[in-house]
Amino acid sequence: MIILNEKEISSFYTIDDAIQDIKKTLTAKEQGKVQAPHRTVLEFSDINSTSIYMPSADLDNKVAAVKVVTIFPSNPEKGLPTTQGIILLTSTENGEHLSMMNASYLTRLRTGAMTAIATDYLSKESAEILTVIGTGAMAFEQVLGVLAVRNIKEVVLYNRTKERAAAFSQRLKENGVDATIYIAEDVNSAVCRADIICCATKSTEPVFDGTFIKPGTHVNGVGSYLPHMHEIDSTTIVTASKIVVDDLHGATEEAGELMDASEKGIWSFHQVYGELQDLVSGKVSGRENEEEITFFKSVGASYYDLAVAKGVYQQSLNLGKGLSLEV
Repeated sequence: MIILNEKEISSFYTIDDAIQDIKKTLTAKEQGKVQAPHRTVLEFSDINSTSIYMPSADLDNKVAAVKVVTIFPSNPEKGLPTTQGIILLTSTENGEHLSMMNASYLTRLRTGAMTAIATDYLSKESAEILTVIGTGAMAFEQVLGVLAVRNIKEVVLYNRTKERAAAFSQRLKENGVDATIYIAEDVNSAVCRADIICCATKSTEPVFDGTFIKPGTHVNGVGSYLPHMHEIDSTTIVTASKIVVDDLHGATEEAGELMDASEKGIWSFHQVYGELQDLVSGKVSGRENEEEITFFKSVGASYYDLAVAKGVYQQSLNLGKGLSLEV
């Protein structure tokens, strides 16, 4: 078994790698070659925390993966990360456990890659201004994903704690982001400027007013992942010309803002334009004009983690990375 920690994985596995590996897995899933049972979510409501167990298998390449991820929002007060996770990769030919790897970076990276794919199909090719709402752990890879597919000239940041937005801005600059970076005082002023909006919050209330979205904008919502979370408002949902989800079954059970709109009768899951795999396979088209407002909603699914875990494992073999242990 090869053991890989976050620092080592991040030294050789990039957002571009994740984009390509996810596209391959989505193509395989469209062809019926990926098995993805429903995930199990354990909620610890007394401490507002969650453990998620996510299995999947690649029937063609004969590997399976299970990710265990925990989200404990109060952890920073204890000097621990909010999100922690591991992925176990196993051969389905002989049951050998091939690799165990840290999943925190990979969860952020695969989500950024999913945003990149959705943004590439759904945003205007001329998009230049990216607004990022929420500058916590998930946001950095969201920016990397958008930058991988669009020539962004301005990044507008909004966070309820302005100091965190400033620290995030500095991190972007230190990592070579050469776009002009602004920190917005008001979230809706940031929204009305945007060609692309990325929301990465765990908010239980909408974080911006959808009436401020200008025609032609693409919105990515990746932060809320449980029924009680609602970072996107109903105005955005009913205004959007196309709503694409990462996984339809997951969205019907976990995308709080979509579930809420459905329960209120102002929108229906039958109006979902398609899943991300439908864009990649060409089953549905992407953006069709410069005026439509588009929305990508992600709650996560096991096969996205499988995609990056396979990629990391193969690269670790090629590069001789990781600690090899007999188990």
